[in-house]
Amino acid sequence: MMALGPEQLLFCFLGVLLGTLVGTLPGIGAAACISIVLPMTFGLDGLTALIMLSGIFYGSQYGSSTAAILLNIPGTSTAAVTCLDGYPLAQKGKAGTALLVTTIASFVGGSIAIVLLMAVSPVLANVALRFGSAEYFAVMVLGLVAALSMGSGSAAKGAAMTFFGLLLGTFGMDMTTGAMRYTFGFPEMTEGIGILVLTMGLFGISELLENVSRRHAPSAPAESYRLRAMLPDRQERRQMYGPCVRGTAVGSLIGALPGAGPTVAAFLAYSLEQKISRTPEKFGKGAIEGVTAPEAANNAAVQSAFIPTLSLGIPGDAVMAILLAAMTLHGIIPGSQFMTSQPDFFWGLIASFWIGNVILLALNVPFIGLWARITRVPHHYLSGVIAIFILLGVYSARNSLFDVLLAILIGVVGWGLTRNRYPLAPLILGFVLGPLLEEHFRRVMLISRGDLTALWGSELSLGLLLTAAGLALVTAWRQLRPRRRSASPVAP
Repeated sequence: MMALGPEQLLFCFLGVLLGTLVGTLPGIGAAACISIVLPMTFGLDGLTALIMLSGIFYGSQYGSSTAAILLNIPGTSTAAVTCLDGYPLAQKGKAGTALLVTTIASFVGGSIAIVLLMAVSPVLANVALRFGSAEYFAVMVLGLVAALSMGSGSAAKGAAMTFFGLLLGTFGMDMTTGAMRYTFGFPEMTEGIGILVLTMGLFGISELLENVSRRHAPSAPAESYRLRAMLPDRQERRQMYGPCVRGTAVGSLIGALPGAGPTVAAFLAYSLEQKISRTPEKFGKGAIEGVTAPEAANNAAVQSAFIPTLSLGIPGDAVMAILLAAMTLHGIIPGSQFMTSQPDFFWGLIASFWIGNVILLALNVPFIGLWARITRVPHHYLSGVIAIFILLGVYSARNSLFDVLLAILIGVVGWGLTRNRYPLAPLILGFVLGPLLEEHFRRVMLISRGDLTALWGSELSLGLLLTAAGLALVTAWRQLRPRRRSASPVAP
């Protein structure tokens, strides 16, 4: 098989290793790394080049969870949801277990998505073709409704944070009219608030401020870093099975839709687990399910994102667009006949995904204990290093000092919100989905000449909107039920 050649194995290893490092270090990101490495692949054949570049993509998903769990710094936007329960687990002295769980969930999610890529790629491609702007609008509405109750606390606070995220997503230049919105006279705001600036501020800087406010922040309890000690116990393993399967399903479906991406998949998987859990109040406090589901989802989404790219020639996000450009530069033209016209290339690439996931498993598991020891460093030593990484990461994204100052401001706001028990996850999801929601709503209105019924004109969009309405009713009922119980008279 072509993927098992010495050259292919070497560049697969280099790709996933580089991706893991890029994911761990905040601010670089897979898209920037692939753009830098792309010119270096011109001397390679097309398959080897794509194997390496793809390895950077899915390898970064593995690495991004490390900083999220240990330091509450999401290496990528997809790891922001992992902070919610991964960091509390590390604070409880279970950093090693959390890292091992994310590695297992990522491997399982990616592996199942590869099977789907092999078996049902044409079917999922056809499903993706049925999605127009009305269907995408319905998916975004469903995601926003799911965000209303993310995190502990009231749905009212979740709704407030969701709308706050939607508002932040409107900052910058209107892509349709070119009008400037909420730039406050700063030319740096033309492109809006970067997702990295927002996540670094909300999670990283706000956590630093919280540690400083405590003065003597407690270190994580001591734990053993032997593999046997870090393995999840029987109860934790039971808590992993369902979320891993459901997260993989969500990630595989969402990843196959152009424009959705692993970030949306991770948040939706987390929200689903919180909705169906019998103990939703433990989410945000160190729930195994809150780590397993999003990690399985984002890795499954990365693998299934290749379905529309290879089958339809439609990139799902910025990273896939760069990979599509790389394929074109190497003379590879994806499309509906790609699997049959270039079977060796297609199956060689799929086989490399398997090999890459196995390499990632072998790379990550032995070093879990080493990474986990970071939590034993006293906070007054660690905080300065974390601050430097955050500020360098934010600055390197767009080489902008303004972004650094904006991240600090967002961090102060995020610290105040956390202090008042406002959940941050709905804000992030609202920020991510808001521009997509606006884009597809405008597109539907332009095509239908202002006819609102076009939003639910197809069976698929109508079904998704009805699901969103049902989910909203269930959320409202859950919030009102405790009040009714407390208001009911007590029998004498």
